[in-house]
Parts: sequence; C-alpha cells; structure tokens
Amino acid sequence: MNIGLIFAGGVGSRMKSKKAKPKQFLEVHGKPIIVHTIELFQNTPEVDAVVVVCVADWISYMEDLSEKFRLTKVKKIVSGGETGQGSIYNGLLAAKEITGSEDSVVIIHDGVRPLINEKLIAANIESVEKKGSAVTIAPAKETFLIVDDENQVQSVPDRNHSLIAKAPQSFWLDEILNIHNKALKDGVTDSIDSSTLMYSYGKKLSVVEGPVENIKITTPDDFYMFKALFDARENEQIYGI
Repeated sequence: MNIGLIFAGGVGSRMKSKKAKPKQFLEVHGKPIIVHTIELFQNTPEVDAVVVVCVADWISYMEDLSEKFRLTKVKKIVSGGETGQGSIYNGLLAAKEITGSEDSVVIIHDGVRPLINEKLIAANIESVEKKGSAVTIAPAKETFLIVDDENQVQSVPDRNHSLIAKAPQSFWLDEILNIHNKALKDGVTDSIDSSTLMYSYGKKLSVVEGPVENIKITTPDDFYMFKALFDARENEQIYGI
C-alpha cells in the first residue's frame, strides 16, 4: 500500500492573516490550499490512502472539507504534536493503523506545498521501491555560504553538487517509524524534517528532482506567488500557452 501523509499542523504565524485561520485553510479560487494539495494525491492512481495531520481545533473543519470536495482517499485525520517531528510521528502511527502488517510506502508532504504534480508523487513511490528512502530536491540556483557564529564565511560549496531539499519525502513506512521511535528513545524531539532524521541515523537517501515552482507557502509573498503560478498553470491548460 502507498499512503500519503499530509502534514498541516502549523498555525501559520508568519502569514499574518487578518482572519484567525491557519495558512493551510486560506482559499485560492474558492478552495483551501490544503485541498489543492490533497487533490494531487487523490488523483494519483498509485496512492491508495491519505492521512492528514491537522491542528486539533480544526479537525472537524478538515473533515467537512474532505466530504465537500470528495477527498475519498482521506482515511484518517489526526491532531498534530508539539513539534513538527511529533506531528509527523502521529501521522505515521495513523498510517500504520491503516496498513497493518502490509509492506507500505509513505509519502510525507507539506499541506502548504500545492505546486507539485502527480508525476512527482509517483516518482517518489518508484524511487523508494527501487532504492529506499527518497527526498525531493531542486537544483541550487544561487551560491550559498557556510558561515560561523560570527557570520564569517567558512566555505562556499560547489553549486554543481548543491541541492535544495523539498517535499515530498518518501520512505518505507516501517523503516521511518522505527527511526522515529529510536529518536524519541534518544531524546530527539525536534528534527527539522524526516530526511534529516533518517540521515542522522545513518540511513541512505536517494533524490528525486521536482518542479522548480515547488514552494512552501509560509509568508504572504509565498501566498501571492502561489496564486500567480496557479493561474499560469490554469491558463496553460485552457489556452495552450
């Protein structure tokens, strides 16, 4: 079984929305951002089920959205944890309840990254099946620097070998769940993301290149960029431009 784990546990404090609404529920063309995201998994034939990790107070709202937009692959909606790592762990436990003892791939994705496509989701699944853990990347388009605590440059990595880690990040479900359990036992509770956690425990990662426009909607600028890119995609479908 292949199961999408959509992480939408944040409250979006950096969005500065005038409404008391988490960023994943802000609407673009009459549809919340998270629905745009989940529909990609809904429309990917290789995905069998979806788990959504949601802000606890908004679970009933998410349930209503799933019914309204006919997100039939959403099988569980669970509350987030105190950290991003904790929220993903809650989602992994829910995924395990769905899959039972079946060997399964889990595709972990940000609910506020709606500018991917079904092809990328399928490529992540295929990469896990062939190579193991996979992380979606984008080429580094600009030079970045490694600095010390006093902001003195320590090194300048070669851009040809520099990649930007994005999402989705995909794993064998049992393997990533075991690593999360080890991390909790070791007192690690706030790893920045699942690929970083896997790497810290010596696990190998393969990469899958995703679209350049695969942004995470965190700030107002990101929100307006998404609207512009979404409209450009729609115009391309309608007018063939």
